[in-house]
Amino acid sequence: MDSLKKVLAAVEAALEKKAYDLIVVEVEHLSSIADYFLIATGRSDVQVQAIARGIQERMERENAYPISIEGFHRAHWVVLDYDDVVVHVFFEPTREFYRLEQTWTDAQEILLPEPLRSQVRDLQLSASG
Repeated sequence: MDSLKKVLAAVEAALEKKAYDLIVVEVEHLSSIADYFLIATGRSDVQVQAIARGIQERMERENAYPISIEGFHRAHWVVLDYDDVVVHVFFEPTREFYRLEQTWTDAQEILLPEPLRSQVRDLQLSASG
């Protein structure tokens, strides 16, 4: 599975668990860490764990297994490392504090294909309203 398909599968799984404020950034040309970062937010530690677990289960169905998982038990910042795709699932206050996307300002945000783009927008609107 190529890295773009992998990150899109992770986005779908995150959306199924009502993650919001999702962004995908391409870091391939900026770092050897990964090709893509998915950054997502949950409203509680329980939701953060559900999002991370949902992503992991979906990726396993796609025969993709994480190299490492960090932060699952505290559930303030869970990192799922799939080598070419790194998923960051934040509890909202933790994301606001660390502002990870500000670290990668040179990274290009990926425009998600429909219907994912609309789902992200709808969840964003419901989170702010």
